[in-house]
Amino acid sequence: MSASLRQLEYLLAVVETGSITEAAAHLHISQPTLSQQLKALEKTVGTPLLERTPRGAHLTPAGRAFLPGARHALAGADRATGAARAVAGMAHGQLHLATVLSVAIGVVPSVLAAWHRTHPHVDVVLHEYGDLDSFTTSITGATADVALGPLPDGWDGPRCPLGAEEFVAIVPPGDRLAGRRTVRLTEFADRRWVLYRPSHGLSAVVSHLCAEAAFTPSAAIRTTQTAVLPRLVAAGLGVAVVPANILTPDFPGTVLRLNPRYRRPLDVFCRPAPHPLISEFLAIAQHSARLHPEHLAEPLT
Repeated sequence: MSASLRQLEYLLAVVETGSITEAAAHLHISQPTLSQQLKALEKTVGTPLLERTPRGAHLTPAGRAFLPGARHALAGADRATGAARAVAGMAHGQLHLATVLSVAIGVVPSVLAAWHRTHPHVDVVLHEYGDLDSFTTSITGATADVALGPLPDGWDGPRCPLGAEEFVAIVPPGDRLAGRRTVRLTEFADRRWVLYRPSHGLSAVVSHLCAEAAFTPSAAIRTTQTAVLPRLVAAGLGVAVVPANILTPDFPGTVLRLNPRYRRPLDVFCRPAPHPLISEFLAIAQHSARLHPEHLAEPLT
């Protein structure tokens, strides 16, 4: 059994007043109650901490050794309480955000910028996942407080829809499709592709789109790095399909809208009964997420 914080507070009051009677009055408790708690503390510690005399109460040598630790414990409890209350008031704290790699590149930055403007002292710890199973587990298993990305099947917790990210085809500089605005994936059936590795969450999306177009893409190279794939296309290694949001303004190839178009809904969501801080994040994310890159020649809206 360990000493309670209340017992430590009682001991400190006696030390500061030098009297059990005065400490009891200061704490607004009866003297017998205070004496009983001090005796219980000494029983827990295993040795007397106070010497009681007609002139007051004074620390024993063991009490003097005990006092610094007691002060430290009380100060730590005060800091912990203050931190929790600050988070409840949304002034300070830390929030863990889960997302998938492609969304981390294209959507999360605008959300975090808006969050930082309104909550500059609430830090965000970003958890990025390449596959959807790990992403989902991070929020169901409480690794993260809130998630931003594709909504898991059957999700019944709080959520705010953000809209849909559009997938586009990209081809290298000088490609025969340069200058075009749209493309049917059947036109890529005989082309070499830059693909995501099967473990990557976007691999299934690309495979599904190609299957809908009745062909299996031929891989020139596969990567797990979301941001690297457009560079491999730009280097002339093949064509690809990517979320438009991961493309930077300096991509030197051609961006083609798919015909028919393909969009993936995105949400920001959390477990039931969220803390007010998390509810605030959902609201800010819903209003600040930018899913349509402004640098593309033709806005994908």
